[in-house]
Amino acid sequence: QVQLVESGGGLVQAGGSLRLSCATSGGAFSSYSMAWFRQVPGKAREFVAAISWSGGLASYADSVKGRFTISRDNAKNTVSLQMNSLKPEDTAVYYCAATSRSTLYTSTSRYSDWGQGTQVTVSS
Repeated sequence: QVQLVESGGGLVQAGGSLRLSCATSGGAFSSYSMAWFRQVPGKAREFVAAISWSGGLASYADSVKGRFTISRDNAKNTVSLQMNSLKPEDTAVYYCAATSRSTLYTSTSRYSDWGQGTQVTVSS
């Protein structure tokens, strides 16, 4: 099991940028596929992006493709989400997630470990 701690959330104006980070500990980080999800009150948690253990493969939700970039640093045991051209509809709590499986899943049920989340608010 791996422990995940997100950081980097905050308030930003539409069109701005934020970079989220997820620090991990307690597991073999370099063997985990990692992902970011987000959730707004009253709605299901939704997939944002995922990255393979090596960083060579990435997958994005259509709603963020071309604006967000997921990356990882296996030497530092961190995964990041660079968010550009932010929109008010990107407002949510963003969660980091890990799975020991190699497939880049988009379903929350496939991820075994979760962080506590970080709030991102985009004002119009």
